[in-house]
Amino acid sequence: MKRRLLVHTSLVLAAVLTSGCASLEHLVTAPGVSLRNVQVERLDLTEQSFLLSFDVTNPNPFPLPISMISYAIELDGHRFANGETPCSFTVPASGDGEFAISVNINLLKTAPELLYIVRDGVYRDIPYGLEGQLGVDIPYAKPVRFQNDGLIRLQAAKL
Repeated sequence: MKRRLLVHTSLVLAAVLTSGCASLEHLVTAPGVSLRNVQVERLDLTEQSFLLSFDVTNPNPFPLPISMISYAIELDGHRFANGETPCSFTVPASGDGEFAISVNINLLKTAPELLYIVRDGVYRDIPYGLEGQLGVDIPYAKPVRFQNDGLIRLQAAKL
């Protein structure tokens, strides 16, 4: 009798754990990610360096440990930067966080229009589009997608 109860309890526990692991991939609600700032660090003919700053809002009732960021950014309808980078920061439960990425690109090779957009972006707001994924360091959780658009004014480096 005890043996049968133990087997039954073990089977129920295994079923709950298995179904729990399967549903963990949908456990994380996508955070809000927005582009806060694009700072021109260096601008010359062969290479340009930018510091991209982002704000993150975590709607989940638990901390969100971020382990990877992949992103694609458009400025004024033109692909500006994209990539993937490992990282390590945690956004508090139902809270806000921030992160920054440094990118190096060659505007003359990628799109000459971007050179003018970057130059003019210091004087006027530029529409941006942002999409990507955040890798979360939670067992069985898939990366969570984000997408946002808005207006941003570029900032020149203080030399």
